[in-house]
Amino acid sequence: MFDSVFIMFLLALLPIIWLIVALCGFKLQAHIASVGACIIAFIEAIFIWDMPVYAAGSAALEGFAMALWPIVLVIIAAVFTYNLTVYTGAMDIIKRMITSISCDKRILVILIGWCFGGFLEGMAGFGVAIAIPASMLYALGFSPIEAILACLIANGCPTMFGSIGIPTTTLAGVTALDSTALAFVQTIQTAPLLFISPFLMVMLVSGGRKGLKGMLPFICVASLSFVIPEILAAKFIGADLPVIIASVCSLACTFAYAAYYGKHHEVSEEYRMEISNESQAKITAEKALIAWSPFILIFVLLLLTSKLVPFINEPLSAIKTSVMIYQGENASPYTFTWLNTPGVLILLSGFIGGLLQKCKASDFVKVMKDTIKQMAKTICTMLGVLACAKIMGYAGMISDIAAFFVVVLGSFYPLAAPLIGALGTFVTGSGTSSEVLFGNVQLEAARAIGANDIWLVAANSLGTSAGKMLSPQSIAIGCAACSLSGKDGEILSRIAKYAFAYVIVMAIIVYFGADIAHFLL
Repeated sequence: MFDSVFIMFLLALLPIIWLIVALCGFKLQAHIASVGACIIAFIEAIFIWDMPVYAAGSAALEGFAMALWPIVLVIIAAVFTYNLTVYTGAMDIIKRMITSISCDKRILVILIGWCFGGFLEGMAGFGVAIAIPASMLYALGFSPIEAILACLIANGCPTMFGSIGIPTTTLAGVTALDSTALAFVQTIQTAPLLFISPFLMVMLVSGGRKGLKGMLPFICVASLSFVIPEILAAKFIGADLPVIIASVCSLACTFAYAAYYGKHHEVSEEYRMEISNESQAKITAEKALIAWSPFILIFVLLLLTSKLVPFINEPLSAIKTSVMIYQGENASPYTFTWLNTPGVLILLSGFIGGLLQKCKASDFVKVMKDTIKQMAKTICTMLGVLACAKIMGYAGMISDIAAFFVVVLGSFYPLAAPLIGALGTFVTGSGTSSEVLFGNVQLEAARAIGANDIWLVAANSLGTSAGKMLSPQSIAIGCAACSLSGKDGEILSRIAKYAFAYVIVMAIIVYFGADIAHFLL
């Protein structure tokens, strides 16, 4: 019995094994590796799992459809909006506003790495939240290694809600679970790690625990003003806005407290940074509002079209088309929601914000072309990964992977659930890809051991936090942003202790906190 389960497990795992070997061993690019995984899954589904060719092909097509709408749409829209603010110079104004409040490096790492980094992750994701804050900290005089490490820690926990919640909404889509309930449980699971992350960041850039002296109230404000709004946003709005709302609240509260702190405390020479006069230059309210306008519009439009405003949400959500793409057993229609989808709303916000920033039609065309070119490989990766996941799911390969873990681990499976999510993100560099690859594994395992579906599936998202820190892709982005070549190994070895500690805490949360799910849902 065990031998047959083990053999089917290995065969079902081959596409994943290929991804690990291709990315880590052969150093292939993700878009090439993902296409290879899709081909392997397709061949195995036909010849080992006896899936008809037409069924395997239509499963891949459904994966392509899901990748393009809404995932790729959101990716393109979010990165386009960000690139537009860089092109117009609005991002420079935003940076200057954030760095104008203090010269204390402990305060700056929180404002830039934690608050602003969280905001960028929620808006754009895909490495932007590491590249921009790390480069800002480096430009201010931080050690490049410290800047990168701080941003890797900050970027971990918000990953599940990056790019307007794409990892979570994708996870909900592939598992057929309610995205709002899933998002709420995710925030509960990640709350302890979110709370401690700013403390770790301050200790990292200030030489250890001594850097916390006099800063505990400030850090608590930064942590709690992030954690509490994120939980409330997930509970009452859904998966799109938790990190954006949390980061905006944290930025506002932290900014205000930093201003108060600066008036009543002298900055120790040990932690003082030399800020250029340029960064202190006066910015008018009008310039600030125009610079922030695309992001304000995204926030407002997503809020107005959420379930909080049913008389807007319901008519817009009704504009949809259901198509039967998969042609095999247990098929169900795939639904395209045309207007009430984040990608459309983000694009609209980007164009309106661009007009306010005096963009011409040629500017929009140029930035959009550059964005599509920039994200082309990511798009191919998403297409390959989603197609692979759909084939594996419909063929029964996911069920066989889950069956093995359940046989081996039994009731202790929840201890391993975050590690599986971390592995997916470490290999692919993407929280979304990990959700697609392993979301249904977690679901099948939960049902096999009688655990709460949403609690155990959410554990996969929890694991992506640690995987994001360790991902060679994330580290490479940080090194490039800080002009630090040849130090990837050193960064990996130093961030590993944080990531592994996070995984241990995650395992404890998921295993011992399972009973909480019955009260939450």
